[in-house]
Amino acid sequence: MSDWIEIGPSGELLPGEFKVVWDGDTPIAVYNIDGDFYAVEDTCTHDGGDLAGGEVHGFEVECPRHGARFDVRSGRPTCPPAYEPIACFPVKQENGVLWTRDDRFD
Repeated sequence: MSDWIEIGPSGELLPGEFKVVWDGDTPIAVYNIDGDFYAVEDTCTHDGGDLAGGEVHGFEVECPRHGARFDVRSGRPTCPPAYEPIACFPVKQENGVLWTRDDRFD
């Protein structure tokens, strides 16, 4: 099982902000949307570009390269040119600190 990766203090990731952390070779973008935290693989399934830094529309993150959108709650694409989902990861809070991990291979 993968170890949890520290994101940082929950109070430092304000609503509307994101942070990228790495679990081995996996980039994970963590978003604070209205006080709830969501973690997704920071790789667009359309062309492999980074998602972090793209605009956030509600629960959707938009790829800054070609405009594909993904729902951060489920990973499913909501707008072409992407048709394959992105991976979603767990987020937990312990003692005011946020943690995530790539749990796909557990």
